[in-house]
Amino acid sequence: QENINFWDEFFLLKANVNFLESTIDNYHESKLIQKKGAINFLFAQCCDVLKGVSWIRMTNSLQKLSNFGFDIIDILIGFDESEIRMQGRDNVSQNTMVEYLMITNLFDCFMNILANPKLRRHLGYDTLLLLGILMNYRKYDSSNVYLLKLSALDNEVALRGMGAILFNMLSSRCSDFENSVAETSGGMLSQITGLIGSLFVSEDAAIDYSLRTNEGLLLALYQVIHQNRNFMTVLCHSHDKSSSEEVPKYSTPLVVPQLGSLVTPSVSSVPESHMSANVLCSFLTSVSIITRQLKDNNQRHIAKLCFITLSCLVEDQYANAYFHDSNIHFTINIYKAPMRHRKEVVNKSTTPNSLACSVLDLMTEFIASHLVKNLPMDLYGLAVGIIRRLICYQKRHRIRLNYDWQPIWTALIHFIKFLLSNEATLITKTDIFATILEALTIFNLFITYGDTFLPNPKEYDELYYEIIRMHQVFDNVHSMSLRHTNENGIWNGSSTKVTRALINIRSIISHFTLKIDYFSATHDGQSLTSEQVLSIVRNNYDSLSLKLQESLDQFERYAEKPNHSSFFTQLVRSITSAVRRTIPLANLDYQQLLEEYSSLENGS
Repeated sequence: QENINFWDEFFLLKANVNFLESTIDNYHESKLIQKKGAINFLFAQCCDVLKGVSWIRMTNSLQKLSNFGFDIIDILIGFDESEIRMQGRDNVSQNTMVEYLMITNLFDCFMNILANPKLRRHLGYDTLLLLGILMNYRKYDSSNVYLLKLSALDNEVALRGMGAILFNMLSSRCSDFENSVAETSGGMLSQITGLIGSLFVSEDAAIDYSLRTNEGLLLALYQVIHQNRNFMTVLCHSHDKSSSEEVPKYSTPLVVPQLGSLVTPSVSSVPESHMSANVLCSFLTSVSIITRQLKDNNQRHIAKLCFITLSCLVEDQYANAYFHDSNIHFTINIYKAPMRHRKEVVNKSTTPNSLACSVLDLMTEFIASHLVKNLPMDLYGLAVGIIRRLICYQKRHRIRLNYDWQPIWTALIHFIKFLLSNEATLITKTDIFATILEALTIFNLFITYGDTFLPNPKEYDELYYEIIRMHQVFDNVHSMSLRHTNENGIWNGSSTKVTRALINIRSIISHFTLKIDYFSATHDGQSLTSEQVLSIVRNNYDSLSLKLQESLDQFERYAEKPNHSSFFTQLVRSITSAVRRTIPLANLDYQQLLEEYSSLENGS
C-alpha cells in the first residue's frame, strides 16, 4: 500500500524457482490454508501481469505461476474465482484453458513455427507436442478444429517441418539406445554393477516420464498419418543425419533411436558421414526397441500406439506401394528381446530389402518373443492384422517379395499352440478365437492364393510341410472350437468361424498323412526325412481337393471410434501428466525465452 509500484518492481525480479518449489513442498496443507488469502492475492497479481506488455514481467510471472500445483485450486484461486481465472487438468476434454485455445484457433500460428527453421529449432518440439494434445480435445463429441485443419493441410514446408522434428526425435532416441546397449555389453562386471545399482533405485525414480513425453510426439505422428494424405511424401523424404535439429534439453532421452548407423540406403557408395534415412525407417527401428520388453502398462500403451500407426500405414495404398517398391531398398536393424537361447539383441540384416520385409520381420519377432502369461492380446491382434493386410496387398497386386516366409508360419503356429495351452486362463478375459481366426486366415491366404505372391513353388511345398509337421496343433484347435460351439458358450460365434477356417488345413493334413503313411508302410515302416516328405507333397497335389474360401482378402478397416476411444482418452491423460513432470522450469534459459518472445512478436 505504501509503494504503488511494488508489483511492477517485484515482477522485474527473476523468480528463484527452486526455492519456491521447496518452500511450497515443505508447507503442510493446513499452513497453506492459513495463507490462503495471501496466496490468492499473489496468484491474482501474477495473472494480471500476463495482461501487460512487459515481456520480462510476464516471464517472471509465468515462472512464479508454474510453482503452484493446480490440484489445490481453492487455496490457489478460491473456488469462487476458479472459473474466472483458469484451470489445469490432465483430462484435456475437461480443461477450460484448452477450451480457450479451441476458440482462439492457433493452428496457423503453429504451422508458421513448424515452417520457420529458426523457430522450429527452439519451439518445434513443444509445438508438435501441444498440437497432438489439442487434436484430441473432445474429438469424439464434436468437431475438432485442429483435426479439421490438419486433414486439409497442404503446406509442404510445414509438413516437412513436422517430419524433421519427428525424424530427429526418433533417430536421436535410437542412437541413445544403441549407446546404452554398447555400455551394458561391457562384460560380467558391468552387468553385476548395473544389477546392484538397480536395487537402490526408488520406484518413483524408475518411472521414465520421458517415455510418455515422446509418446506425445508418437501421438502426433499417428494423428497426421491418420488424418493427412499429403504427409506420406514427408514420411519417405530422406534426412541427412548431419542436419538433424536439436531436441530440447529438458526432454530426457527415451530409450529409443542415430539412424545413420541403424538404417542405411542400399546404395553402398554413400559415405557414412552422408548417410540419410527417412521417418518411416527410423520409426520401424524405434518400434523394435519399444516392443523389446513390455514391463508395464505404459510401455504396452506406447507399443499399441505404434502398432495402430502401422495398421493405418498398411491400409493406405500409397504407403503400401512404397513399402513394396522393388526399387527402394533399405537395410534396417530390428532389435530383439533378450532371451535365454540368444545373446545378441539386434538382427543385423546384410541384404537390403523392401520396407515390407522389415515390417514382416518386426511383427514376426514380436509374435515369437512375447508369449507370456500376462499376454498382451490386443497387441497380438494388431500384429497379426498387420501381417494379413500386407499379404492381402501382395495378393491383389501379385507382388512376389524376395522373402523367407518360414519364420512367420512358425511364429503363428507357436502362438496358436500357446493359446491352446493357456485356454483356461485366457478364455475368461478375451475372445481368443477371434485372434486364432485371424492367424488361420493368413494360412488360408497362403493355401488359396499363394501362387500369386509366393516367390517360388518351393515355398508352397514348405508351407504344406510345416502344416503337416505341426498337425497336432491344428487338430487341437479343431477340438477346442468344436467343444465351445457345442457348449453354446459366450464365444460360440467365433468358435464356429474357426471350425470353418480349418476345413482346408484339415484336408491337407488328412490327404498327405495318408500318402506319407502309405510310403512308410511300403518301405518297412522307416521314418521319412524332410526331403522325402517334400517329395511326397510335390507329387500329390493333383489328388488334393480343397474348398474355395471367399473374402479372405477382405478385412475390417481401422476405425478409431469406437474400438480405441477409451485407449486414446487414457493415453492423452498420461501424456499430459508426464509433460508436466518433464519440464524443469528452473533450467529454462531466461535470455532465450525473451529472444523467442521477441521473434514471435515481430512475426519472425
